[in-house]
Amino acid sequence: MAPDTVHSIERLRRARFAVAAVFCVHGAVTGSFATRIPWIQEHAGVSAGQLGLALAFPALGASLAMPLAGAVSHRFGARTALRGLLALWTLSLTLPSLAPNVWGLCAVLFVYGATAGMSDVAMNALGVETENRLGKSIMSSLHGMWSAGALIGSAAGTVAAHLGGDARLHHLIAALVLTALGLLFCQGVLDVHSTPDAEAPPRFSLPPKSALIIGAVGFCAVFAEGASLDWSAVYLRDELGSSAGLAAASTTAFALTMTIARLAGDRVVDRFGAVRTVRVGGAVATLGGVLVVLAPHAAVAMAGFGLIGLGVAVVVPLAFAAAGRSGPNPSQAIAGVATITYTSGLIAPSAIGGIADVTSLVFSFGLVTLLALGLVVSAGVLRSADRKATPAPTPDGAPAKTSGPVGG
Repeated sequence: MAPDTVHSIERLRRARFAVAAVFCVHGAVTGSFATRIPWIQEHAGVSAGQLGLALAFPALGASLAMPLAGAVSHRFGARTALRGLLALWTLSLTLPSLAPNVWGLCAVLFVYGATAGMSDVAMNALGVETENRLGKSIMSSLHGMWSAGALIGSAAGTVAAHLGGDARLHHLIAALVLTALGLLFCQGVLDVHSTPDAEAPPRFSLPPKSALIIGAVGFCAVFAEGASLDWSAVYLRDELGSSAGLAAASTTAFALTMTIARLAGDRVVDRFGAVRTVRVGGAVATLGGVLVVLAPHAAVAMAGFGLIGLGVAVVVPLAFAAAGRSGPNPSQAIAGVATITYTSGLIAPSAIGGIADVTSLVFSFGLVTLLALGLVVSAGVLRSADRKATPAPTPDGAPAKTSGPVGG
């Protein structure tokens, strides 16, 4: 193998680890924020209903700002864009704990969500580009690193909360540390630039049709994920009479299952292909949903939630990968899929609660089971995520043929 080829492969491997670290940093911000929500609620003096309203604003901000990420990357290049957008996201962690009231909290959470969404699109677009050049699946493990980062951030936040620490100080320290780490890791990602004749993407536009179809599959997976993450503990407590400790353990077990499955998912996708992996995953998640609905006691329900997590874990990473290869503007397609999945994550918890109020939680998770079954039926739309359908990389590390961004 020529020295230049060896050097290029090593550079791509370093880029993979760098973008994985960026995903971890991004997730750590989310975990750091989530654990201090009770402190923020008390400090801002908001009721449970007002808090629910405020927590809708991150998704709103993300949905409106995501389409801007493509224009930013086109103008400044992917590395510079990611560096700036990620820094805005990590620094925005300081804002929620400063909110004096519900309207201030809504405003800062809108900014928090907007920076989260733009950096999310930028890092996923770079993840897809890195995957293309490596010639093997990495998106599942990248999202696994995001989940690992969220767990790390949650653990640190739990310690800070246990010690009675002021969230303003906690989030300031976390923001500074994560910003420094993010800037450091961004140095190693691919430096991708649009071709000179490439047309600038619109600042605001509707998602392309391909993104809507792919996003529908992601919607099913994220709905099942959000419902299980937010309601598994309540389900065990209210439907099966479990203790508070056991009920809480089910949520942690679900999150760990998702993380492990994503970290290991790339090997499965490379071996069996994206479509078959999602079909089997959908079948596993459907079985998990059936176990939850029919569970006679907590152990069966916990196993069911674990199977749901295992089954849907790789769907969203593959949806992003498919979107990134579905047309001439990867960032726009990824933004479209991200908007749909964010919306699903927003409405899933409230939808489950609303249906449960009218019927029962058992009926609600019957709906989750049907959505999981939908993954089996619709898996074919993720065919473009299959690495076997993508040209192998050339010796210089770039795809064999591309009309999209160049550089690196």
